[in-house]
Formats: sequence, structure tokens, C-alpha cells
Amino acid sequence: MLDNQTIEIVKSTAPLLQENGEMITQHFYKRMFSHNPEVKQFFNTSNQASGMQQKALAAAVVSYAENIDNLENLGEAIELIAQKHASLQIKPEHYPIVGENLLMTLKEVLGDTASDQVIDAWNKAYNALATILQNREAAIYKDNAQKTGGWEGFRQFQIVSKQEESSIITSLYLQPEDGKPLPDFLPGQYITLRVCLEDGHATMRNYSLSDIPSKPYFRISVKREDGAVAAMPAGRVSNLVHKSFNIGNTVEIAPPCGQFVLKDIDLSNKPIVFIAGGIGITPLISMLLDLTARKLHRQLVFIHCCINSDVQAFKNTLLELEKNNSNLSVYFRYSQPDAQDLKAGNNCSEGLISADFIRDVVKLIDAEYYFCGPGGFMKNIYSELTSNDVPKSQLHFEFFGPKQAITG
Repeated sequence: MLDNQTIEIVKSTAPLLQENGEMITQHFYKRMFSHNPEVKQFFNTSNQASGMQQKALAAAVVSYAENIDNLENLGEAIELIAQKHASLQIKPEHYPIVGENLLMTLKEVLGDTASDQVIDAWNKAYNALATILQNREAAIYKDNAQKTGGWEGFRQFQIVSKQEESSIITSLYLQPEDGKPLPDFLPGQYITLRVCLEDGHATMRNYSLSDIPSKPYFRISVKREDGAVAAMPAGRVSNLVHKSFNIGNTVEIAPPCGQFVLKDIDLSNKPIVFIAGGIGITPLISMLLDLTARKLHRQLVFIHCCINSDVQAFKNTLLELEKNNSNLSVYFRYSQPDAQDLKAGNNCSEGLISADFIRDVVKLIDAEYYFCGPGGFMKNIYSELTSNDVPKSQLHFEFFGPKQAITG
């Protein structure tokens, strides 16, 4: 437990960290990758280039400083971080690397403001948080290893099928090379793919599982990132998946992780509404497939928003599910529809998502909402729903980046 003086000092630094957060985290990553290049494999270069990683860390550091005396407020954030760390196989030996570079960054960026007293307090605070995370991560590793078919670390899988879902999305079907069974997972969770790049360096990416548990394979559905936006370079791994991964190839996979899963399904009769933006459909289609397989007698609504049907994945899957489940309604919302898109039936329309649109298709606004997609899309959904008095406890989403980017 931290002493009162440490707590007071750390809390007092929150405004300073808020003001200089991104400068600190930019310096931190540059410093760490220079001094400890062995940790580069744990980080997504696209998220680094876009600044998302730096913003997420800056927000997390400020939030920790503000809540250092009330850590229960950070329970959800700590679980998110622990699940992410476990997916990447972060181990106790990695924490001193981060801690040393963080403390040195505070000194180098803040200068005399980062007195010996401040650095000592943050050293204690960091070690306290590291202990919390390491304990939770150890439990996740143990749970994943003890499941039937489970494992710890990376396991060799073979690509047994490769299927085009749209012009930019491809699914890989993966089976364990050792022929042993797969563990169950919770719909909405993701696996980690570790690959060796052309330069010989390893890197890792998280991909949501896009099918249901109890299948003899894992399925991931990967969007090819072409780097059309200057701030977001072409995805090295996503392009490898599309262009170089073929049936028969082997890949390294870490066990399923993630906390974006269905909540207390049996404790409520409210409708469940899924709202997917583009490739954000992957965790949500897994959830929907699970619910329909369970024959849940409850109103289900699935809304998929994307540019047009050319880039849309799982359209036929959704229509087939709707046909076979009388309690499910499916709607497609296109921002730039092709000529044929709006002729496909009453479930297709043009425009952005809004509370009025949701009210029209759900018939009421009081429901459990699960949504996933690009940041701007999710911010809009969150704003539309909260402004129409949907309790925040009924809003479930996953977003890489500072939560304030969605909820602020």
C-alpha cells in the first residue's frame, strides 16, 4: 500500500501530466525503443505513427495519477491493460524496462519540476501498479493454460482455409498444427498473431475471433490497410496476411484474451443492439453467431455501417441469420452506396447512424448496446445514445486509444 505522502505527491502531478502528456509519452516511446529495441515487437507501428498509442498512454498516466487513492475507479482500465498484456505475452521482466524509461522520461522532459521527491513517489506508484497488473496477468496466463485445449505462450497453427469476405477483408481459418483441441473462448475476444517481417524482426497484432467457440478452427477476418491516409501508413501485417499468407502456411498464435464480451445476458430482457462500423463487425458477428446458436428468445438488432457493399464483410451471413431467426432484424447503412446497394431491400439505407435511426429500427431506445468501429464512428454512437438518456451501464464498446476520445 502506498503511503499518504506518495499519494499526495503523485496526485499533485496530475495537472502537469495533463498539460504535457503527449510530449512525455512521445519522448518515452522514442527513448525506450532506442535503449531497449527488444520491446519493439510488442507495439503496433501504425498506432505509433498515428499517435494513438501515445495518446492512450498519456490518458492512462493522467488517470492513474488522479485516482491513485481510489484505484477501484480504474478496475475496468486495469483489466483492459492486463488482457492486452497477456495477449502479447508481457512478463514480469518487461516491467523494469518500462519503469526505468518512464522515470528517466519524466526527468528529461520536466527538468527541475521532476524533483527527486517526485521521481521517488512515481517510482513507488509505478511499482504498485506493476504488481497489480502482474498478479492479474499471472491469473490470465494460468486460466488460459489450464483450459481444455489451452496453452501459454505461442502455439503453431496452420492456415487450412483462406476466404475473401470483401474487396478489402480476408478471413483465415486456423487449426493447431499439433492436432490437439482448441480451448473455448468468449465471443468478442481476440487472439495474437506473431509474424516475422521482411527485415527479420518479429511483430504482433491482435485480431478478433470472428466465429463462435466450439469450432475445430479459429477464424480471424483481417482488413487490408492500404495507407491511404498520410497519418496511417500501410499495415505491414495486414498486407502480409492478404498477399503472402497461403493455405498450408504455419503461423504463431497466443491464446484468446480480451474483456469486450457479452455482459449478463440472462439477467435482462432488454433488446440487444449491435452496431458495427466497417471491420468493427468482427467481434460483434462472433457475439451474434453465439446468441443465435443458443436460440435466445430476445429481440436482437444488428446494424452494419460501411462505405458500400463492395467493402462489406459478412453481408450474406447476416441475411441468412435474419432469415432463420425471427427475433433478429438486420440493417445495412451505407455512407457511399453503389448503384445496386439501395435496391437490395428495405434493410438497406444511405446515411450516417443516428438516435432517430436506431429508434426507428429498434422501436425503442432502451436496450443493451454493443458497438465497435473507427474512433469517429464510435464517438458519434456514444454521443447519440447518451444524449437520448441511455444509461452508460448499457453501452459496451472496445476502443484502442484514450477512452475520453469516445466519451468526452
